[in-house]
Amino acid sequence: MSDKYAVFGNPIAHSLSPLIHTFFAKTLNEDIEYGRVLVEDGGFVKAAEAFKASGGKGFNVTAPCKIDAFNFVDKLSEAAKTAGAVNTVKFTSDGVLGDNTDGVGFISDLKRLQIKLEGADVLLIGAGGAAQGILYPLVKSEAAKITVVNRTASKALSLAQKVNSDKVEAKGFDSLCGDFSVIINASSSSLFKELPPLDDSFIKKAEFVYDLAYTKEGSTVFTQKAQSLGVSSAFDGLGMLIMQAAASYEIWRGVRPDVEATITYMRSVLSSR
Repeated sequence: MSDKYAVFGNPIAHSLSPLIHTFFAKTLNEDIEYGRVLVEDGGFVKAAEAFKASGGKGFNVTAPCKIDAFNFVDKLSEAAKTAGAVNTVKFTSDGVLGDNTDGVGFISDLKRLQIKLEGADVLLIGAGGAAQGILYPLVKSEAAKITVVNRTASKALSLAQKVNSDKVEAKGFDSLCGDFSVIINASSSSLFKELPPLDDSFIKKAEFVYDLAYTKEGSTVFTQKAQSLGVSSAFDGLGMLIMQAAASYEIWRGVRPDVEATITYMRSVLSSR
């Protein structure tokens, strides 16, 4: 009988997680079943307990359930504590473990793409859950300075204060100044095919641009904008999605999948849709 896993969220039909984890298992010659669970409003605990009762070994968590998962588990990893959210749940004999692989997935993908964080001035666009998930790993990296910018400056300030680091400052777009070698778009703008209100002059000076969103073409409206302004190193977030999934798989099963093969596979899947 296959070990059961799933991804929880709402909406969930669009999730690529089943394709990714099924490919992981196939390449590792392991037998798993990975599905999608639509979580009704207020129904997370019921859904999680039902999944466990059905023999589930663990599950991933996407929006809007990461805080629900944080409150549901018995034990939290350090990554989950610092992120204030859980995206990976594992049922163990000692209770329910909650972890967060978003940060390690993000940093791993930057390393894969050879994006240089050492001594970098980083601009982080956005102050929501996605930005929160990657800010602490950025602080722990060798980046020299991280500026959080958001349409609502008070939200940027609130996020910056959570990490309590001299490296981090918060701005509104109207008060932004300086040069940034790395620009990361963690806002939801690309999901709506919109651009954040960032002046072109900042993008032109960047060496690397990264967007947490991803598309079947491999570029978002934001990375396309950067490329049109002469930034040759502009990447979407598919690698991060697969890196964080690989970290989840390793938490559950103790083995690391082949990430590069999976990225190639998922690009071909997406381009055929």
